[in-house]
Amino acid sequence: MTPDLLIHTKDFAGHISLNRPKAIHALNLDMCLGMTSALQGWTNDDAVAAIIIDHSEGRGFCAGGDIRMLAQSGAKQGAEKGREAREFFFHEYQLNHLMFEYNKPIVTFMDGITMGGGVGISMPAKFRVATENTRFAMPETGIGLFPDVGGGWYLPRLEGRVGQFLALTGARLDGAECHALGIATHYLPSENIAEAKERIAQNPGRIMGILGDLSITPPDAKIMENIDKVNKHFAFDSFEEILESLENGVSDWAATERDTLGTKSPQTCKVALRQLAEGAQMKSFADQMKQEYAIGAHVVSMHDFLEGVRALIIDKDNEPIWKPATPQEVSTEWIDAIFEPLPKDEEWKPLK
Repeated sequence: MTPDLLIHTKDFAGHISLNRPKAIHALNLDMCLGMTSALQGWTNDDAVAAIIIDHSEGRGFCAGGDIRMLAQSGAKQGAEKGREAREFFFHEYQLNHLMFEYNKPIVTFMDGITMGGGVGISMPAKFRVATENTRFAMPETGIGLFPDVGGGWYLPRLEGRVGQFLALTGARLDGAECHALGIATHYLPSENIAEAKERIAQNPGRIMGILGDLSITPPDAKIMENIDKVNKHFAFDSFEEILESLENGVSDWAATERDTLGTKSPQTCKVALRQLAEGAQMKSFADQMKQEYAIGAHVVSMHDFLEGVRALIIDKDNEPIWKPATPQEVSTEWIDAIFEPLPKDEEWKPLK
């Protein structure tokens, strides 16, 4: 068992706590494998009736994946180029799919920062608990990646065009906003979490009632004040049309979001829009994971991802130089190559 996870059973629940506080519990390969192993072990264990997933301490539930490792892997040469990154994606997506198809209720406590890979282990859960500390986002366009871990499945199934807005801008939602949009199933004050976990472990057949008892009415969801603008300006699957709509907007909100998009990778924004458009039509979550793995296998060694990680995570100058530099330069052929399926012997497969 990796020290980055705390895994145990209590009463009638299996309990997984992410335990990498200095990295805001960002997922690494060993954590993905450890979570998968624990879930597989509990699948046919009659003594375990529900699963609880949370974090051990600190200000975030899970800040994402090990981005530095992914970039270092993508920058290597020869046969090693991207190998570690693909291995991580392969097993992370198997974990996401296992959770999505799991035969017992999973309760995830999104208490704090929940981004990227943290979203991937939250959204498949039947019960998703937000608090006043929740900060939820898919910020990948800012580092030249894309909203993976099932983003192509979940985001286009949110209200209106909220998914496209979140995917392109990387906007952060608080707990009330997550609850209003259905990203979270319940909103609890963080002081009630310990009691919730204790009662769920003792009586897993009453999870809905327990969370309902301990829930409170969340504050007003700020995003709902601008939902009409989101649906109007992000109503297109063309990045250029979204930018044009925002530029022609007459609100400070539209101007702010246009400025935000000006900092993002044009390549990644186009990838995300196509990913969500195709994801909305996907027949299964496994199909979605297969496509996202192929996208990731291509993108992880490309300029924009390596440059985005350099600018925002390593050097922290926050001045990435995107190539191609403008949306107009990102051709359909360029995006087609990123979506090219992998050879049969290299493609992603779910756990048997």
